[in-house]
Amino acid sequence: MKIVIPDDYQDCVRTLDAFGKLDGHAVTVYHDTLTDVDALAERFQDAEALVLIRERTPITAELLARLPNLKAISQTGGGAAHVDMAACRERGITVMAGTGSPHAAAELTWGLVLAAMRHIPEEAANLEAGRWQRTLGTGLKGRTLGIFGYGRIGRLVARYAQAFEMNVLAWGREGTRERAAADGCEIAASQHELFERADVLSLHLRLNDATRGIVTADHLARMKPSALLVNTARAPLIEAGALERALRAGRPGQAAVDVFDEEPVTAHPLLEMPNLLATPHLGYVEKDSYELYFGDAFDNLLAFLDGRPVKNLAG
Repeated sequence: MKIVIPDDYQDCVRTLDAFGKLDGHAVTVYHDTLTDVDALAERFQDAEALVLIRERTPITAELLARLPNLKAISQTGGGAAHVDMAACRERGITVMAGTGSPHAAAELTWGLVLAAMRHIPEEAANLEAGRWQRTLGTGLKGRTLGIFGYGRIGRLVARYAQAFEMNVLAWGREGTRERAAADGCEIAASQHELFERADVLSLHLRLNDATRGIVTADHLARMKPSALLVNTARAPLIEAGALERALRAGRPGQAAVDVFDEEPVTAHPLLEMPNLLATPHLGYVEKDSYELYFGDAFDNLLAFLDGRPVKNLAG
């Protein structure tokens, strides 16, 4: 089978143990990202299957109409909101998704919290430049971590915070609030209170129509000048342009983000902010996670080829 894997930025998929599952198939891996439909159609024209790395390339109806050979899409991870399911259904294309692990994203989140609060990147750069102790960091013990969205990742981050003797304040849908309360977290009275009280506030919501822009300029303006906002979930959870304006106004005092509206990013207004720590969407980019994500995606594709039952999201 002719299989195409786009968007392997780091040229690492072929190094995975899981890649051996595709032995005997014609696999083409691309390391850049295209957005032009004509260019994508040319690149994918011979593909009988696509293995997609998360949401890096949207698969639209316009693109699918130009891929007559495509029979299957195997998605790494469990989400496939970037794939036009109706168009796949119309064309008889099977869409499969796998599972993922919350641990890599939760660990990166906590790494960003520590790095930002203690100014680790800045001080490391200072030391390399011959400057000694230029900032005064802020500890975590006794301070309040706000968690917006208490799913698998948010729950792990809450446990890390408790190990650091922080107070955990949670908010989200009713079901997530109930889970957080059962784990011993305090529940905010409202989304406004969550933003007002948090010393560190971390976003862990899924992106959908209900959560897009759920963090507004008003919410950010309610944060403390000493507070840190962390976003390792999705950039569009925050109202467009609101974070840049908030950082310029000093509420919150700083932010740490791993996600952007359009990726990959080489230039962005946020990257020019002195009170922002940014990483290039590293939340799930970790060896164990990749073995799990791709192993699942390859197993699903092989099951489809063998005629074994698979869950078809477009079915």
